[in-house]
Amino acid sequence: MRRILVTLTAIALATSAAMAQDKSSSATQKFLTKAIEGNLAEVQMGELAQKNGQREDVKNFGHMLAADHNSANQKAMQAAQTLGVSPPSSPSNKQKSDYDKMSKLNGATFDRMFAQHMVQDHRKDIKEYQKAAKQQDAAGQYAQNALPTLQKHLETAQSLTNQKAAR
Repeated sequence: MRRILVTLTAIALATSAAMAQDKSSSATQKFLTKAIEGNLAEVQMGELAQKNGQREDVKNFGHMLAADHNSANQKAMQAAQTLGVSPPSSPSNKQKSDYDKMSKLNGATFDRMFAQHMVQDHRKDIKEYQKAAKQQDAAGQYAQNALPTLQKHLETAQSLTNQKAAR
């Protein structure tokens, strides 16, 4: 009887560990998928800012976004490959919709809406990356390394919104 109880306990622990690992790998896969979609979207938005922006600082921020997120995406793709995650090849539908809305704007209206969108987007991303950075895998390492750049982007976007308010 005791041996059966020990065996059942061992099975329960193994099952619990496997379920936790599946949950972790599912969260990792979801994070990397969203990260890659986000990087692809930010590259497109950065290019759009260079084209539709009026102010030079908005265009410069767009250039920084495109370059930084292109580089980050290469690292996210490497993490995905390491972990066996199939990467997406385009932004999410919501990100495509946001791009379509922004692409219809230009000049001062574009500058204002773009800066506001980047503040909101980077705040959300930083929270997700901070959570993912706690993982002890390639995705966690990627998230941890990307956080300083995301913080720099948030601060730049905030300064753009503050400059607009001051004008």
